[in-house]
Amino acid sequence: MIVAGGLTCSMIFAVFAPQEALISMFGESLTEPLAQVVVRSWGFLIFMIGALLIYGAFRPIYRNLALVLASTSKVAFISLIVLFGAQYIDKSLLTITLDSIFVILFLGYLAKVKRTD
Repeated sequence: MIVAGGLTCSMIFAVFAPQEALISMFGESLTEPLAQVVVRSWGFLIFMIGALLIYGAFRPIYRNLALVLASTSKVAFISLIVLFGAQYIDKSLLTITLDSIFVILFLGYLAKVKRTD
């Protein structure tokens, strides 16, 4: 959770450099003023998911919630890219792959915890 949280928190850079974040993730940028706000907000929300993962790693009472929310967010991102942004899959393949691995690990953990309850 700490590694996944740290990597996810790295999207905080979108708050400070939205154009660079878009180019890094998708290979394109948006120039409209509204895009600046939306991308910065998106980056901060992703950062918060990462912070929640780190918090959940140290606070077992919140661990399952953190894993469910992070998994949901990551599955939504992957699904949106596959459904509506196929042209960006190549550029975001590393993120998609890592997020997929994290989701599998998170769901595996949640399934194991559920069996032991």
